[in-house]
Amino acid sequence: MNKFGTIMAYTYMTRFKTKSFLISTILSLLFVYAVANVQTIIDVFTSDEAEEIAVLDQSGELFQSLEEKVEGTSDDMDLVAFDGTEEAGKKAVKDEGYSAFVTLSRNSKQLPQAAYYANNITETGQQSVIKQQLQQMKIAVATEQAGIDQATISEIYEPVTFNTMSLDEDAKTSEELNQARGIVYVMLFLLYLSVLIYGNMIATDIATEKSSRVMEILISSASPVTHMFAKIIGTALLGLTQIAAIAGLGYVMLVVKRDELTGGIFDYFGLQNASASVFIYAIVFFVLGYLLYATLAAMLGSLVSRLEDVQQMMLPMTFLVMIAFFIAIFGLGMPESMIVKVSSYIPFFSPMLMFLRVGMLDIPVWEIAISIGILVATIALFAVIGARIYKGGVLMYGPSATFKDFKKAIELSKKE
Repeated sequence: MNKFGTIMAYTYMTRFKTKSFLISTILSLLFVYAVANVQTIIDVFTSDEAEEIAVLDQSGELFQSLEEKVEGTSDDMDLVAFDGTEEAGKKAVKDEGYSAFVTLSRNSKQLPQAAYYANNITETGQQSVIKQQLQQMKIAVATEQAGIDQATISEIYEPVTFNTMSLDEDAKTSEELNQARGIVYVMLFLLYLSVLIYGNMIATDIATEKSSRVMEILISSASPVTHMFAKIIGTALLGLTQIAAIAGLGYVMLVVKRDELTGGIFDYFGLQNASASVFIYAIVFFVLGYLLYATLAAMLGSLVSRLEDVQQMMLPMTFLVMIAFFIAIFGLGMPESMIVKVSSYIPFFSPMLMFLRVGMLDIPVWEIAISIGILVATIALFAVIGARIYKGGVLMYGPSATFKDFKKAIELSKKE
């Protein structure tokens, strides 16, 4: 046990002191702080004064109506009547007297039309607002010419009444589904990034130790199995340290800025209204998913002795994580689809997909238990097989990045 703790602490502290870990943690904390203060940051770079847009109304009838509509829609722009010529208006924009210049006129059918001039037309916000309001004015004029009552047109364009109601009393409401979808998003990205980052970290550490011959000293003082699981747990604690720091800052920001962090994306994630069981399942599937892929990463890392071979050997695991992630993203819109249901029982996919189903659907407990049972059994099987491969793999040197080395590693483990 002392050897296990020593190797685990060594793995943790060695990685904790690396510049890459410290820089990534600091950047993550800065990102969380920036998200919590996103409105303040936007305000710093946004002018409080509305931008002036010069409007030359060649028809003499459209400006007032357009001005009223735009003012009721946007606070970021002011329309100003321009009395000069079209060329003078363009020159005023070039001299930065106005942010844009618009000419209004009527076509042969007496319908409104416009031309928009600006030094840079990549900013589409102003253009969209003016275009939308002119479209409404065009509809009003066209319907008036056709003799159709405006009230009738308003009724036609009124959104259709469409109520969604589940016949299953235990089914989640639309609001609950949106909140669950936000939590699942967070869990999926967290698990996806953690598996890729820390799985590669484990494999790289083992390959580095083999390439420097440190492995020969380590396995002479502790068994390869002890070394493997000490690596996995030590790296897991490193990941938990980083996640705890990020989550801690996030919680502090939520408490300090509770009044500001409302609406939009923060309501969408709905973390404040989620049930405790969802968080418990999130932790369970996160831990089990990490253990499964970390064991696989340690096993694969033990087969290579050169750092340049690590990524090639890790490709199959990376593809499995990516497939699970893509199916889960698809499942966010169709959580009851057959592919999501079947994949939720496949060990490599169940950490993401069964949690998705748990978060978004009301599924029987026995289904969750079966998925967790299969996942735990797979982790145990991988631990046994992985320990044997690891035991022989750490003794293998030279160029190697093929799966034929599995057999060779098992044969070497039997000789020990």
